[in-house]
Amino acid sequence: QVQLVESGGGLVQAGGSLRLSCAASGTIFSINDMGWYRQAPGKQRELVAAITSGGSTEYADSVKGRFTVSRDNAKNTVYLQMNSLKPEDTAVYYCNANVQRYSGGYYYSSDYWGKGTLVTVSS
Repeated sequence: QVQLVESGGGLVQAGGSLRLSCAASGTIFSINDMGWYRQAPGKQRELVAAITSGGSTEYADSVKGRFTVSRDNAKNTVYLQMNSLKPEDTAVYYCNANVQRYSGGYYYSSDYWGKGTLVTVSS
């Protein structure tokens, strides 16, 4: 199996910064896309940022210029550097990874999710 464990959430004042980390572990052959989603109270989960294995990135319009996604393929870890945080960034942030596994002569790709880490931005 595969586990994703997030860390780095917490309480910060508006204008401050936080860095989230997400490490994947388990039976992993390779990891394709990795990304961060968030879900605020009463809202649907939305994509924040994603990064391919080759380093191409995409961002939600609301975080462009403030957030940066990166990854360390050797450590199976994805990061989210969040700067100039706003109260509307308050949410539970979830890590997502599309993981390729090898078993019984076949390759399998599946999406995995972390349990989430809470980010609270006070005004």
